[in-house]
Amino acid sequence: EVQLVESGGGSVQAGGSLKLSCVASGSTGADSATGWFRQAPGKEREGIACFKIEDGTTYYRDTVRGRFIISRDDAKNTLYLQLNSLKPEDTAVYYCASECVLGRIVPGTYGLFGSWGQGTQVTVSS
Repeated sequence: EVQLVESGGGSVQAGGSLKLSCVASGSTGADSATGWFRQAPGKEREGIACFKIEDGTTYYRDTVRGRFIISRDDAKNTLYLQLNSLKPEDTAVYYCASECVLGRIVPGTYGLFGSWGQGTQVTVSS
């Protein structure tokens, strides 16, 4: 079973940038992280960026397209998310997961996405 650990969160002002990392250990390769999700207080968890391992295609939710960039370094077993032009509404706990889908997911279905990290907090002030 793969273990995922996120890092890189923090507090920034609107317009700022952060780079999140998700390091996979244990069983890697196809089981390692392919997607970033986030969950704001009182809201459902949502998939915002996905990386297709087979060909490197990336997919983004409309709310982050053009501002966030997902990338992956297989040599380091690490998935990244570059967050640019941050807005207060980007404030959330950010998670990486083995599987990915764009859009909201409901509690009870998290297991469909394989392993999850513990999350890293991103706070954007206006």
